[in-house]
Amino acid sequence: MSPLLVVIIGLLGLAVGSFLNVAVFRVPAGLSVVRPRSACPRCATPIEARDNIPVVSWLLLGRRCRACRVPIPARYPLLEALTAALFVAEALHFGRSPVLPAVLVFTAGLLALAACDAEHFLLPRKIVYPTLGLTAACLLAAAAATGRWDRIGVTAACGAGGFAVFFLLHWVRPAWLGFGDVRLAGLLGTGLGWFGPWYLVFALLAGSAAGLVLGVALMAAGRATRQTRLPFGVFLAAGAIAAILVGAPVVHWYESLNDPNVAGESLTFVRHRP
Repeated sequence: MSPLLVVIIGLLGLAVGSFLNVAVFRVPAGLSVVRPRSACPRCATPIEARDNIPVVSWLLLGRRCRACRVPIPARYPLLEALTAALFVAEALHFGRSPVLPAVLVFTAGLLALAACDAEHFLLPRKIVYPTLGLTAACLLAAAAATGRWDRIGVTAACGAGGFAVFFLLHWVRPAWLGFGDVRLAGLLGTGLGWFGPWYLVFALLAGSAAGLVLGVALMAAGRATRQTRLPFGVFLAAGAIAAILVGAPVVHWYESLNDPNVAGESLTFVRHRP
């Protein structure tokens, strides 16, 4: 992929991150993400175009609203920068693969969901379902472009499987998982199923392990108890993104334990094939 195209994708990531900030603020509140135009939540002053440049405006404004001088949370530039960084990393990882648009859409949706869960302990359906639909549409386009229709069957099976497993856990013990996590598991299965079932397993294990480690660390530091809530969606989203970017060596290693004759296909497939 050319450096110019990588830069364009990075700028796209900044713009998408700016939109995700709007969604994270408005969707949990039941507001439209389209209208009205963005405004300061404290003084309701509409944000001018010069003050709406991702990351840059936050720095130039001294991290405060131009009108009322109330501090602007660091979450805004951080989400914009993180979205851009992940878009660039995925562009470099997949190159011009037809599956790249699906990966970018999937990643953007996961970031929005993670931010909502971190701030509100909520995984809104109005983010889960559009992300699911757009990711599936992009994967269908990738299948049409490459002739890999077999991957669509695996994708559908992983989406249904992730949903079913988490639904069962929710049904057995609702206190363990909210239904938002069940919907998120279906989304993870759909987004990762194209690459194979073990990428979904990697994401779920990595996310669960990260949540467990943080929970134990917080309890050891006296900052949490067994009753303290943690935003599980944040860890699942992180696990899924990790599976996309660094999961291939782990999957490759696991497959080599079972069938060394075909193990090399996994790593090659993720890096060089759609």
